[in-house]
Amino acid sequence: MPVNSLLYCDTIQAMPDSSQYDRCVLCSRLCAVNRNTGNRSFCGETSALRLGFAGIHKGEEPSITGNGGSGTIFVSGCNLGCAFCQNYQISKEGMGREITAVEFVEICLVLQKKGAENINIVTGSHAAPALALGIAEAKKQGLAIPVVWNSSAYEGMEVLEILKDHVDVYLPDLKTLNPDISSRYFNAPEYPSQAATAIQKMIEYRELRYSGISLVSGVIIRHLVIPGFLDDTRQVLSWFAENCNYKALLSLMTQYTPVYSGNEKKSGGKIASGTPIPGTYLSEKEYDAVLLMLDEYGIDHGFCQELVTGSDWLPDFNRTNPFSSELSLAVWHWKKGFV
Repeated sequence: MPVNSLLYCDTIQAMPDSSQYDRCVLCSRLCAVNRNTGNRSFCGETSALRLGFAGIHKGEEPSITGNGGSGTIFVSGCNLGCAFCQNYQISKEGMGREITAVEFVEICLVLQKKGAENINIVTGSHAAPALALGIAEAKKQGLAIPVVWNSSAYEGMEVLEILKDHVDVYLPDLKTLNPDISSRYFNAPEYPSQAATAIQKMIEYRELRYSGISLVSGVIIRHLVIPGFLDDTRQVLSWFAENCNYKALLSLMTQYTPVYSGNEKKSGGKIASGTPIPGTYLSEKEYDAVLLMLDEYGIDHGFCQELVTGSDWLPDFNRTNPFSSELSLAVWHWKKGFV
């Protein structure tokens, strides 16, 4: 799809050079690195915007997938260090390609033309300034579908302020509220307090609103149930019931897969502390126990994934379409560009 890149070229070519990268404190790590000079923060990225994949994805929550699928854009790098990251190829192994601002706008518009219900930006917290300006420019050039911010919720207030006028739907994880677990498995001991604060701010920004079956405003909070850690899930569900029920939707996910990524992959699935990651899938007994928790806490507004075992669905970003053809239609890939 041709895009008039000349009209706004002078404005958007400067997009990645935001002064907010001069001393980066976009997340709670407060690296204070000048990413504009080519230095890299914990996320592994400079100020350049890098992507791994963009396509029409049909495996999200029903109100995100809608009828046409979600226009997912996978951003390279990540400010967390999850020991079992399913996207580790782009989050930690460096897969992805630097793109121009013009190309980002074109990706958004092509996704819209192909019928995407929304633009779904995956793991972009560390690139929020560039993405916010890119979204604004895409809207100037005709982007008219909602924007979904799909993140770990490890966001500083500065990031949420940057995004608030550009994002319609927030899709944050609430990985854990236990600092011990967040330290061992997500490399972020302060994650629980930071994520809870960020999620409450997201709810403040966007009330739930639908157009047909599609969510066009609001917050969906994802929680992945980890085998052997049902007490952690109980803590999350209790917090959700007290703070978010009927203000946001819950998406309870059961797809935990023992993925050995990065350094963990090379050391037999052990993280720095020597603690092995859970090596099994969620059991039927655990799944049934979680369903009872939903009833116990009166949570009936959202989604609960069917029990998922096996790894055939895991993405491989070496492929032009990292996902199965039933789940995804490739639009752009870091090796090939538009496909």
